[in-house]
Amino acid sequence: MGLHAQVRTRDGWPVQHAVVTVTDGSGAQVLRAAADADGIVRSEPALAPGAYTVVVTAVGYAPDARTALVGGSGRAEMGTVVLARVGGTELPEPGVWTLDAAHSSVGAVAQHLGISSVHGRFTEFSGRIEIAPDALASRVEAVIAAGSVDTGNGLRDKHLRSPDFLDVDRFPEITYRSTALRPAGPDRWTVEGALSLRGVTREVPLDLSYLGTGPDPWGGVRAAFRAETELRREDFAMNYNQVVAAGIAAIGTTLRVTLDIQAVREGQG
Repeated sequence: MGLHAQVRTRDGWPVQHAVVTVTDGSGAQVLRAAADADGIVRSEPALAPGAYTVVVTAVGYAPDARTALVGGSGRAEMGTVVLARVGGTELPEPGVWTLDAAHSSVGAVAQHLGISSVHGRFTEFSGRIEIAPDALASRVEAVIAAGSVDTGNGLRDKHLRSPDFLDVDRFPEITYRSTALRPAGPDRWTVEGALSLRGVTREVPLDLSYLGTGPDPWGGVRAAFRAETELRREDFAMNYNQVVAAGIAAIGTTLRVTLDIQAVREGQG
């Protein structure tokens, strides 16, 4: 009897704070019900036969409006209603997601001699993502072991750990903590945050792409992200360089940083 619906995100997560409003042909509200923890909306009172307008709303999502025809059963069966995030942007289910370092990577690329690139990565890092029901209130934090830098060349890595660059004995950790989140397009976000590197803290935005979610073989659920940014070495007091022929710097002044992240939903698996 009444109304039944399931409210989900594009990835199939329940929208726990959704509200369904039903109005009749005159525009009068005849029913209003909220979704439960599983995104299910149930209302028991029977509806009179006729045509109704059903509107599903939730904070951070574009509303969904549709027509329901109710017959003699007095029941409006709406099935699954998929809500899209405002601006077309999506994030995983609200909750805490822990970065899986074994299936993630943190890499950086610097120009070398003006004609090629040197690729490096950090092999030790951790982090967590807190997805809030209001996506804009979500938070990200990460810690990287500076001494885990690896470019595939032992002498170069030793130099990068020295005071000329990362100075890992004095500053063993690189940290990032978000301060704001803004939608930037379909499945894309701009993360504003503070990066602390080599004892200097600067505001650094990340271009974040949400790649989706799925189950893993261990009974958990994973979300995938890709983030990119560009750093200027001089902003973090890394001014060392060597000038070779024709005034070309041996090492470029900027670093392109790319993060490929898998995160696991806490409380699963």
